[in-house]
Amino acid sequence: MTSPPLPYAAALAGLDALLRQVSGERMAATVNALAGESFTGRRVGSPGGAAARTWLTDLLGAGGAAVTAEAFTVANVPQVYARPGVQWHHDGQQVPLVFGRDVAVHLASTDQPQPMQAPLAVAGYGDPAGRWLLVLPGTSLFDAFGQADGAAGLLLARGVDTDGWHYTMLAGPNPGPLPVLSIETGLHQRMTAATRRAGHGATLTAATPIRRTEVTATNLHARYRHASPGGLDLLLTAHYDGVGDHPGLRQPAAADNGSGVAVICEAALLLAAVLPEGIGLAVALLDAEETGALGSAHHARRLIAAGDRPAVLNVDGAGHLNTAAAVEAGGPAHGLLAVLDQAARHIGLPLAAGPVASDNRRYAAAGLAAVGIGAGMAGYHSPADTADRVETAAMAALAHLIVATAWLAASTPATLSSSIGDKR
Repeated sequence: MTSPPLPYAAALAGLDALLRQVSGERMAATVNALAGESFTGRRVGSPGGAAARTWLTDLLGAGGAAVTAEAFTVANVPQVYARPGVQWHHDGQQVPLVFGRDVAVHLASTDQPQPMQAPLAVAGYGDPAGRWLLVLPGTSLFDAFGQADGAAGLLLARGVDTDGWHYTMLAGPNPGPLPVLSIETGLHQRMTAATRRAGHGATLTAATPIRRTEVTATNLHARYRHASPGGLDLLLTAHYDGVGDHPGLRQPAAADNGSGVAVICEAALLLAAVLPEGIGLAVALLDAEETGALGSAHHARRLIAAGDRPAVLNVDGAGHLNTAAAVEAGGPAHGLLAVLDQAARHIGLPLAAGPVASDNRRYAAAGLAAVGIGAGMAGYHSPADTADRVETAAMAALAHLIVATAWLAASTPATLSSSIGDKR
């Protein structure tokens, strides 16, 4: 039997008591654990990802959830498996380039495991054969390959983050026919100027050790409460995978998305014990988000095939809150978004419409009401994404938002059935 909705004033009083139970210490402990060395950045299909999954299964189970795992295949996952060992030789100097700061292996690179020394030249000027080509900024990758007939490889200018690190990406272009390295923009400019000045006297020695493999990814599904027939079913989601460590470079993936996982687990733990009977509650901790949100795509297909239509709240990046949390709604989410706005007003958290390019989009594309929520992060996809830079206050703010949204939705579930603004 479904419990009747609480009177609104009583609902708010109960909500305030529940919000006081949100624990920043619990969430910080979750982030610290997930960012630990034993989980090695949690790349999809890696031993570190599997270790994190085991740890998370125990965490969810300790909160009273029935936890199941669902595996699926992900093809062509890129992995830099050795340091590229780049040396720039010019004007009588030998300059080693620092992996991760000065240089990175580009996703479009072919696998070249052995260091290769070749003269430097500027793409589009002279014969490219047998040379490492410095590609001028503004040149597309397609055009760069077109200028590189017989070249040893391409050197593309690429910006770094405020901490001086290259961004690590797992989703991007397929490998091309040549070795390709990304060079920090300022260094690329200096290399180009020196190469033009010295003619053919400058050389580069480098490898591009990158391979693509097929791996097994695994989503975790945790069911806390079952919905009554036709009743409200809430699905809280976050991806637990990261971009993984590089050889000699730890990439802890603390904010992205250890912080989101911590928020979702905290909210579910508190809500499971207090939601009215007949309100469903489940958590999906998703794999392979960094390879194109493939875990949520897989899960969304399964939900639709089973005839399940939960309301989805996804958190990606709860590490830093400036002034407002970013919110992106998709699918038939007008009613869910209205309750989210009401919850944000109650807890005093400003919201701003903005892109949340994460798993929420996969659920929305499948026709489910889905809202993505983010609060920023430091050190995105780099060694600078460490646990000490995740703000406990930011996680607490988003946990309050999720708890309040779920509580108010459960107190007045009929509001979520509104189709205003959802018809196309």
